[in-house]
Amino acid sequence: MSLSRIVGISGNLRRPSKTRALVEVIGAEIAALRQVRLEIYDLVDAGPGLGSALQREDLSLPAARIVDAIERADALIVGTPVYKGSYTGLFKHIFDLVDPQALVGKPVAITATGGGLRHALVVEHSLRPLFGFFTALSVPTAVYASDGDFKDGRLVEAGVATRAAQAANQLVALLDASASGASPEQASSPANFPALRRGASR
Repeated sequence: MSLSRIVGISGNLRRPSKTRALVEVIGAEIAALRQVRLEIYDLVDAGPGLGSALQREDLSLPAARIVDAIERADALIVGTPVYKGSYTGLFKHIFDLVDPQALVGKPVAITATGGGLRHALVVEHSLRPLFGFFTALSVPTAVYASDGDFKDGRLVEAGVATRAAQAANQLVALLDASASGASPEQASSPANFPALRRGASR
């Protein structure tokens, strides 16, 4: 049996970043629950030509590889820094170049980071509708972290860590449901999100 391929996308042009750190936290929680093939990309990995690519054929090889990884993944962990109350333009642009059919029924954990709590609703008002358009299965728990939730680039806020563990559990539950042959509607049923197996009391 092949390992599930989990692809993380950090919508940041800098590395290291708090956004990538948050994506990595969820990735580590998933890897603690089951063996997976985990790949994490920053937008900087796409190279400088991403913004000028008007269509898929215009992408450089590094950027095309990221889009291909998104489409071929069994599940996604996506994260974006928040600027002026929204996800970054390049984060949106790379998903503009993804084949909409490639994400149908695909589990997605959504995350964002920002300077303060006033940006927290971006995960619900921007990211969740974006993946709803793709008919992807966004996990119920979205994860937002502020600058103060990190110390030396590491997530230290216990409440955010608990939400990250919840999101990881929910994504694995969706993967398990899909592997059993459940339809997207069945996989996203509340019955597939029982009391959390790990991290619920943290």
